[in-house]
Amino acid sequence: MTKNYRIFLFMVLLVLAAGIWMEPAFAGKLQDAIASAPSGTGKGQIDPGKPAGFLGIPGGPQVNLVVAFFWAMWVGWIFSTVGAFGGVMAGVGHMSVFGLGGYAKSFKETAPSLNKAITDSIRGSNQYLVGLSALITSFNYYKMGRLVVPLAISLGIGSILGAWGSVTLTAGKLSFSAYQGYFGLFVLVLGLYLFYETSSKGQAGKKKAKAAADAFEQTVKKQKSGERVDTASLGVKVTSFSLTQICFTFYGVEFKFNPLIPLLGGVLISAVAAFLGVGGGFLLVPFLTSVAELPMYLAAGTSALAVLISMITSIVTLISKGVQFDWALIGLELIGITAGSVIGPRTSKYFSDLWLKRLFIVLSLYVGVDYILIGFFNIKMFG
Repeated sequence: MTKNYRIFLFMVLLVLAAGIWMEPAFAGKLQDAIASAPSGTGKGQIDPGKPAGFLGIPGGPQVNLVVAFFWAMWVGWIFSTVGAFGGVMAGVGHMSVFGLGGYAKSFKETAPSLNKAITDSIRGSNQYLVGLSALITSFNYYKMGRLVVPLAISLGIGSILGAWGSVTLTAGKLSFSAYQGYFGLFVLVLGLYLFYETSSKGQAGKKKAKAAADAFEQTVKKQKSGERVDTASLGVKVTSFSLTQICFTFYGVEFKFNPLIPLLGGVLISAVAAFLGVGGGFLLVPFLTSVAELPMYLAAGTSALAVLISMITSIVTLISKGVQFDWALIGLELIGITAGSVIGPRTSKYFSDLWLKRLFIVLSLYVGVDYILIGFFNIKMFG
């Protein structure tokens, strides 16, 4: 275990411990929100006689722990494989698979403060999952020589300001319906953009990324055939560094970028991601593959390190605003996230660069349209 990895692990554990330690101080805020809901057995009401569910709310959803574990594994795998969509999939799990979204929405009219408290809890829960996956993923990709550290740090520095500002302005003010609708809108726009990226016109401007991806895939084929290849020497190597230009090579292909551009991009991307309660990889990956022209094999690890910095900032800010979490559920999910995040980097090399993007597009289009219809128009795609 390297010194840098121990530092990152310490930071994540510190954030988790801070949340648990500070929870009693803010518990009264959630209790006041619960007390504001009318008693009864109908929609938007709380039945005090029922067992405690999510967040300790009487009659709240009882999440199936087996489903929660395997869904978390899926979240860890998808994020560590493509460097994105982990927060989106975590959000889909919390909102739709576990039924927390519909439950939060039921209090929109009867107890708005409880509606917003559950919404913020879902946002923060997503980020805890993605934060741990980002930690594990970035470390694994760094060992494989597939992480551009200067680029990730430039994005991460910008993300601190963006995440802090976004959470500060929106915590406790966002209804679940609005959150779900905006969540879907951003994901849909992303899917459409990536669809263009995989077209012949979109691919025409990605010669460097394609060359690096082809070289990497050829190396994997050689390894499969039994040929010994020194992949460590072919990984990311920073060749020059200045305030206005950083150069590095990956599998013999040279890349250059101005660190000020990802810094500004980090501010905007993390602001949107923190608002949605996700990691931001779904915006970082297109940024890295388009603006920085990285192949997907580098985008995943680089995105993960930037996401880790953003997640720590967002979670600490949410905790300071008194947001409550279901620690039993999060604890189990973190175990699943760990398993998926360890598997992802080891299996990603067996997937084509183009097919990884296409998987991303299919998920984006489905989730985007579905959540826009439900959030803004209260229309379900299926039933």
